[in-house]
Amino acid sequence: MAEWQQEVVDAHPEAFVRGLIHSDGCRITNRVRRMVQGEWKYYDYPRYHFTNVSTDIIGIFTAALDRLGIAWKSHVNKKPPHRDAHIVSISRKAAVTRMDSFVGPKY
Repeated sequence: MAEWQQEVVDAHPEAFVRGLIHSDGCRITNRVRRMVQGEWKYYDYPRYHFTNVSTDIIGIFTAALDRLGIAWKSHVNKKPPHRDAHIVSISRKAAVTRMDSFVGPKY
């Protein structure tokens, strides 16, 4: 990224993150089933995913999340059709709430 581009991202990290989520990300409801004391318990919670094959884009995205104080985790998908895509997940309640405050619906 050129220096002037980094200056824009640094000045407007929320808009940058919003744009990336709207282009290559999503907000989903994760549903989990777990056995607890012999009974199945069901949990569902919102989370954000951002997927990209470019390690440069992932680095810029996660740096913006760090700047905003938003917790995230990343892994590399090894299965088709998105083999070798980096997936960034934002799933902690406070982090999702913070993202909800500026991302808005994807049209």
